Amino acid sequence: FLDGSVVNLALPAIGRDFAGGLALQQWVVDGYLLSLGALILVAGAISDQFGRPKVLRAGLLIFAVSSVLCAVAPTGWVLVAARCLQGVGAAFLVPSSLAMINARFSGAAQARAVGTWTAWTGTAFVVGPLLGGVLVDALNWRWIFGVNIVPLVITLYLTTKLPAGEFASANRSARVDFVGVALNAVGLAGAVYALIEGQRLGFSHPAVVAGLVAGIACLIVFPLWEWRSSEPMMPLHIFTARNFAVGNLATVFLYAG
Repeated sequence: FLDGSVVNLALPAIGRDFAGGLALQQWVVDGYLLSLGALILVAGAISDQFGRPKVLRAGLLIFAVSSVLCAVAPTGWVLVAARCLQGVGAAFLVPSSLAMINARFSGAAQARAVGTWTAWTGTAFVVGPLLGGVLVDALNWRWIFGVNIVPLVITLYLTTKLPAGEFASANRSARVDFVGVALNAVGLAGAVYALIEGQRLGFSHPAVVAGLVAGIACLIVFPLWEWRSSEPMMPLHIFTARNFAVGNLATVFLYAG
C-alpha cells in the first residue's frame, strides 16, 4: 500500500531522468496497480493450494527483488517492467496475510487484528506521498524503492517465527480459475493500455483500438464466466452482501476521483 502512493510525487523527477513523457509516468503508477489488480483475486486460491506462509514468503521475495530492480533501473521501460513485477509480489502478500489473520484469530480478537491490519495499510497509503516527496528532495527518486528493503527483511524474519504447521496446511484440491485470470488480466491490461497509449499514439491507432476492443470484450465476458464457473475467482454472490457491495462502490468513486 505504501508503494501504491509513494511514487506519485517522484513522477516528475522520473520523467526528467528518462524523458518518457506523461505516458511513462502513467505506466510507472499503473503497471504496478494493473498486475496487482489482475492477480490479487487468484492469489487467494494459490495461497490456499500451496500454503499461506509459503505464498507470503514468495510475495516478500518477489517484492524485494523487484524493489531493487526499480531502484537501479537504467531506462524507463525497465522501471515499468520492475513495477509490474512489484505488483505480482504485492498480489501474493495481501490475501495470504489476511487469510493468516482469519485462520489465527476469531471473534473480537479477529476484529482487532483485521482492524490493526487495515489501520496500518491506510496509514501507509497516506504517508506515501509525504515520504516520497522528502526522499526525492533530500536524496533521489530511486530511494523511494530502496526504503522497502528494511521492512521486507524484517517481515521475512518474522515469518520464520510462525508456529510450525499452524498456517502451513495446503488444500491441494483447490483449483485455480485460469480462464477467469486470463479474462481479468487481458480485460484490465487492454483497457488501460488503450487509455494511456491513446494519448500518445492517437485513439485511431490500430494497437489502441485493438487493446480497447479486446479489453472491453474480456471485461464483459469475465462476469459471465464467473457466474458459470464451478470454482470462480470472484464469486458473484458476494455482491449480495450490502456492506461488500457498498464498500466496493465507494472504492470505485475513490479511485475515479
